[in-house]
Amino acid sequence: MPRILVIDDEQSILSTLREILEYEKFRVDEAKDGTEGLKLAREHHYDAILCDIKMPKMDGIEVLSQLLSFSETPVIMISGHGTIETAVEAIRKGAYDYIAKPLDLNRLLVTLRNAMDKGRLLDETKQLRRKVGMNYEMVGESEAMKGIQEMIRKVAPTDARVLITGENGTGKELVARHIHALSNRADGPFVEVNCAAIPSELIESNLFGHEKGSFTSAVKQHKGDFEQADGGTIFLDEIGDMSLSAQSKVLRVLQDNKITRVGGEKEISVDVRVIAATNKNLKEEVLNKNFREDLYHRLSVIIIDVPPLSKRVEDINLLVRHFIAQACNQQGKPLLEVEQDSLDELGRMKWTGNIRELKNVAERLVILCEGSVKSEDIRRYASPLY
Repeated sequence: MPRILVIDDEQSILSTLREILEYEKFRVDEAKDGTEGLKLAREHHYDAILCDIKMPKMDGIEVLSQLLSFSETPVIMISGHGTIETAVEAIRKGAYDYIAKPLDLNRLLVTLRNAMDKGRLLDETKQLRRKVGMNYEMVGESEAMKGIQEMIRKVAPTDARVLITGENGTGKELVARHIHALSNRADGPFVEVNCAAIPSELIESNLFGHEKGSFTSAVKQHKGDFEQADGGTIFLDEIGDMSLSAQSKVLRVLQDNKITRVGGEKEISVDVRVIAATNKNLKEEVLNKNFREDLYHRLSVIIIDVPPLSKRVEDINLLVRHFIAQACNQQGKPLLEVEQDSLDELGRMKWTGNIRELKNVAERLVILCEGSVKSEDIRRYASPLY
């Protein structure tokens, strides 16, 4: 049953609202002034709060400010002495809505339900972010991982461009996401672009967008990845596979912070942090004329090299336990115990696919093993010939 807090100094309003809301299957708590309302809001979880503006002891606008300092519950302001200026101030301070007295009960009920829907969406978004965070958790206590984590801690709060290097499957995307999550842009978008997966004739349209009619299949205007990442971070994965033509346009964005859509003439300003990654040696690519030297220097303000799993063997036990716990949670299975001799055997294996391969093996073990993972399970399900 949804729980509502009503803060108002008029007993008649409190009684009327209680009667109506309880009839509509709400649970109602009352507070006769702002101090009492704040106390109740700290002690209980509410789905929505109705708060009068003109009250003794504490003005409703002040109550609103204090409520929003410790709670994300939507607050609907009500008043019989309001003006347009009062309503604007309440909304500007963070109120979900403002309703004048005498209350239109139909509008009140609709507003309440809309406010609660918004609250539920916020809760669902938080839960999704927590789940996403679990999928991108950095695991490892090796010296190599400690060095990377320290570098991320120093670099993340800045807007410096970062080039992440390393073999396939080492976790370059993970590093990029952590930099974004710890940056001042964390609330902005994180847009990932796999430069190797986009055909060369389409990459400029993907990155910079296009205008309607700019080519045969351009049936409507399209915002590119740089525009979509405005205010956040764009992650250019496998940038070593980008065409020279696209490289020159990316260089221009880094220089001017402006893009032009394919088929367009208008320059559009963008505020984007660029993080790039590659499994290639870009210095060699520059010598072979496959990568622009000026773009390389623009991207490599900070270089983070992610080591292969063979150079952080001491992290394998932690990674296996982490991936197995993650897979069990995702599949709704009880936690699978991993025997020490099984961990030792996994530690002796050559992980040419790095962490990506190890994660796949952990998921396979969760699906195929019962109760615990034994050494014979490793030989049966984790060998390269499986």
